[in-house]
Amino acid sequence: MTVELSNTLDIVRKSLNGSTCRHKRSIIGQFFTPALIARYMASLFEKEKADVRILDPGAGTGVLFAAYIETLAYRKQRPDSIKVVAYENDKQVLPYLKETIERCRVLCREAGILFQGEIRAENFVSAAIAQIDDGLFSIKAERFTHAILNPPYKKINAESVMRQALYAAGIEVSNLYAAFVWLTAQMLETGGEMVAITPRSFCNGPYYRRFRVDLLDMMSIRHIHVFESRKKAFGDDNVLQENVIYYGVKGVEKPEYMLLSSSDGVDFDNTKTGTIPYEQIILPSDRDAFIHLVLSDKDSHVTERMRVFNTSLTELCLDVSTGPVVDFRTMEYLHQIAGKGTMPLIYPCHFEGGFIKWPDESHKKPNAIEVSPHTKDLMVESDFYVLTRRFSAKEERRRVVAAIYDPHLINAPLVGFENHLNYFHSKGKGLQTAIAKGLALYLNSTLFDRCFRIFSGHTQVNATDLRKMRYPSRDQLLRLGSHVKHQMPDQETVDAILNKECENHG
Repeated sequence: MTVELSNTLDIVRKSLNGSTCRHKRSIIGQFFTPALIARYMASLFEKEKADVRILDPGAGTGVLFAAYIETLAYRKQRPDSIKVVAYENDKQVLPYLKETIERCRVLCREAGILFQGEIRAENFVSAAIAQIDDGLFSIKAERFTHAILNPPYKKINAESVMRQALYAAGIEVSNLYAAFVWLTAQMLETGGEMVAITPRSFCNGPYYRRFRVDLLDMMSIRHIHVFESRKKAFGDDNVLQENVIYYGVKGVEKPEYMLLSSSDGVDFDNTKTGTIPYEQIILPSDRDAFIHLVLSDKDSHVTERMRVFNTSLTELCLDVSTGPVVDFRTMEYLHQIAGKGTMPLIYPCHFEGGFIKWPDESHKKPNAIEVSPHTKDLMVESDFYVLTRRFSAKEERRRVVAAIYDPHLINAPLVGFENHLNYFHSKGKGLQTAIAKGLALYLNSTLFDRCFRIFSGHTQVNATDLRKMRYPSRDQLLRLGSHVKHQMPDQETVDAILNKECENHG
């Protein structure tokens, strides 16, 4: 198949990457799609239509719709007509988008396809909301047979006019990419197909729950592709998000099986593919509609071994919460050195060898929080707790890192946990010593970390995600805890202990 058009647009993309300010594009969340990704996305569409109507919101230079038109133009069975509606309000790239439209017009003329291309230089979110509104003055909306999109990745300010407009339209999202996908799905006809590339972060966590539920209700997701490397999908832009490509059909029955695939960046020639029962990816009983992406035999092995640990935190009478001390909101009560009237304040920098070492003498972070009517409710009674970091570095070896708060090592009646931590507790109180040690060992195991990475596609370790995980039984935790004395065993020993537990109770 000739790919002259998409290759030409890839040269334009690289030129723009070199000539425009990456910082500016990062601020607006604009990342141009490489031609190899565009062609792969175009290949995922399945249905043949005599009259094709393509929506590309946030079209950039037009490489996505051009890749699909290129695919259609070189098929033996070609459509009679193609119409493209491309939304793009970046004035800098509009001349390139117009050129792409003209190139597509020429290509379709040579292929004997009637072509119509329309550029709408306006805000897609505002325009789409107006079209899906059922009110008295709503605009009669055109419905599309196909949509292909790489939406902007940008948080939406909670107080912004856009957020309020989305909320009024029934869309509860915190990032532009989710708004684009939700609105695009609304603008498809029944049976219409959508292919999108977005961050993987929507697959779980509380922030995207409503979006997930609505998307899976509207669309029958048939195929999800995951990039194994964070660095390679948009390498020119230094995007370190874990990205996924997904294909779905609107308003049709859910499939019995879903296709899952993965590749090392844009090396689609070596794609690994598997067919997984739909109900293993999106559990019917899960009201949060988390999407579980088990992509390889290695992942299957991890999930199989984890079946030994099948207890919920609720069954253990445990819970996990986010540290309540937000430092920038309590700055006037924080102190570098503990003194009279202060209590320990624990940050990730206090993690050492699986335990909390306090104070931190580097003075990078405050070590103490002043006790006052404004701060007392932010502290908990001193006891055994298990803490995890909420954030990991982009390419850090471990996602989940846990440490034990041992009250015998820190002489204080109360303690504050900073907001960059999660802490495991029992109804707001501390944990039994052996339970805390067993839980910390389990969380620090390679098996748990790999399982969490399968389950969670982002670097943040949310309390909600941790609640969704399965844990050892009380007896198993006690056995695991017996191996932890005054410091956590080294990684090899931790993994050996957990593997033995798996083998003895598999």
